Amino acid sequence: MGSLYSQHITWLHHWSAGIKLWCIACIGSGIFWVDGLGPLVITALFCMGLLCSLGQAMRAMRGLLTSLGLAALLIAGFHALWGQWEVGVTSALRLACAACLGMALTVTTRSSDLIDVLEQVLRPAQWLGLHPERISLQLALMLRFAEHFFVQWHKLDQTYRLRTGQSGGRHLLAPLIVQLLQTSRRVADALFLRLGP
Repeated sequence: MGSLYSQHITWLHHWSAGIKLWCIACIGSGIFWVDGLGPLVITALFCMGLLCSLGQAMRAMRGLLTSLGLAALLIAGFHALWGQWEVGVTSALRLACAACLGMALTVTTRSSDLIDVLEQVLRPAQWLGLHPERISLQLALMLRFAEHFFVQWHKLDQTYRLRTGQSGGRHLLAPLIVQLLQTSRRVADALFLRLGP
């Protein structure tokens, strides 16, 4: 599977996965507690500045940033049509902040580091009869398939552009779903052989 992790080392690469997750949890919770537009605008500027400070590491995320901008505009526009422009702007800013933090984490943190942190956090769950390694494996697969989805979508879109000169859009859904189902089946077979029933 492809990965959105960037090999361009930035200052954020040197932070541990645990610290980055803790910061995201705090800031992510904070943006939903704050109601005023002023603090949300400041937080959004901070998040955008964070992405800009990563430089070349964000190259793989350019398409995703465009999609994020369009989604935020649609949310704000929809609420504006209903006469609730302030709610729309607030929702769009919260979406943009959360997405920017997630992108920064994705491009600067290996999946294996995230899984190590999750296993440590879930270790007390053994007392409840749960298996932290299985839960962390499920979360790892979810993260990898999310990355794989965007990487494959980008590849299919580039191929379609080379053939037709325009974006693939909805025409990419069928081949994308087929590829994801095939990948899921291969991963499931591999896990079955390795871990057993």
